[in-house]
Amino acid sequence: MPVMKISDGFYSVGVQNPNLRVFDIIMKTEFGTTYNAYLVRGSKKTALIETVHKRFFDEHIENIQEVCDISKIDYIILNHCEPDHSGSLAALLKLNPDITVVASVPGIKYLSAITNTTFNAVAAKDGDKIDLGGRELVFITAPFLHWPDSMFTYSEADKALFSCDFFGAHYCEPRLVDKYIKYPADYEKAFENYYKAIFSPFRSFVVAGLEKVDKLNIQTICTSHGPILTESIEAAKEKYRRWSAESPVKDKTALILYVSAYGCTKALAETARDILIKAGYETEMLNIIEHDSGAIKEKIDSCSVLMLGSPTINKDALKPVWDIVSSIDAIKNKGKLCGVFGSYGWSGEGVPMLAERLRSLNLNVYGDGVRANFVPSENELKAMSEYTEGLISSRKQRPSNFLR
Repeated sequence: MPVMKISDGFYSVGVQNPNLRVFDIIMKTEFGTTYNAYLVRGSKKTALIETVHKRFFDEHIENIQEVCDISKIDYIILNHCEPDHSGSLAALLKLNPDITVVASVPGIKYLSAITNTTFNAVAAKDGDKIDLGGRELVFITAPFLHWPDSMFTYSEADKALFSCDFFGAHYCEPRLVDKYIKYPADYEKAFENYYKAIFSPFRSFVVAGLEKVDKLNIQTICTSHGPILTESIEAAKEKYRRWSAESPVKDKTALILYVSAYGCTKALAETARDILIKAGYETEMLNIIEHDSGAIKEKIDSCSVLMLGSPTINKDALKPVWDIVSSIDAIKNKGKLCGVFGSYGWSGEGVPMLAERLRSLNLNVYGDGVRANFVPSENELKAMSEYTEGLISSRKQRPSNFLR
């Protein structure tokens, strides 16, 4: 990504990664991404705001040196310390050990562990400022947007907010300013997916962050990923406001997920479904292997009751079920009421193993679950009915804390 002059003494010096297709192991990035960094010069001091992923260090250095020599940088400001932001820090400090690193209080702690070196540090608190000479940078704490260390940096002289991941997107085009985007539908998709993946677990913190942003006079938002925002600032804020106001959980909705080789576990699922419907729950029953895992994950996030069923084969629950369990967002679904069930032949470890794992994720698993030996008998189906009724009653008596 070539150096871009935003205004006098204010430059974009980040890099592009258009070929990236998976970010942080689990997030699909079909439009690539950027690692944005900004160089801000005053009459006395120079600050680099963010660095880039260490794989792109050489290109990053070339971009910086188009504007100034590394020896002229006084501060590196890290609004967030994840390695896609801080990955080049250690190498930059080797080139100029006199640089002072500015981050939030937890950020300085994290950077010590990330770089495994000592460095000049300033732990910025909310409202702290650095004067570059004609440009004053103000630091605004923004915890859990999306790490505990997150903060914003604001330049009143430029009316620019360096928002870190807030309002970002994994999206890459040659000219990364919103007014030049050639494929707006693709960008909007990436923008929403980024919110869902990164910020939706932290809705209350998003609202608090928006309140802080609303107090500032902003003409430019310099994100850490994706386009710089100039014309779409209010639209971006409104989308975040709307998405964060939406309740993620629909009351009295139940999702039953199962796999079943010969219909035995399915029979237990059908019994639970009938009881839930009778109790007034909007109920969906899905065979896991017949549905997209991403769609299932969204359904898990929005249901108020979750039930998982698996046969036991070779002393374990089945892989498709474990794959779904591994995708459960423990933050979004904390306290969610769950039930477990399944058939077995000669051992039956699958059900208690599922219960144990769900409890370790801080979901509220009701009882021990129900196990049926081979084809469920009338007594075992009755046990499934009673278990489901008990699960429903427990929710009436003790509302789960996920409805927040």
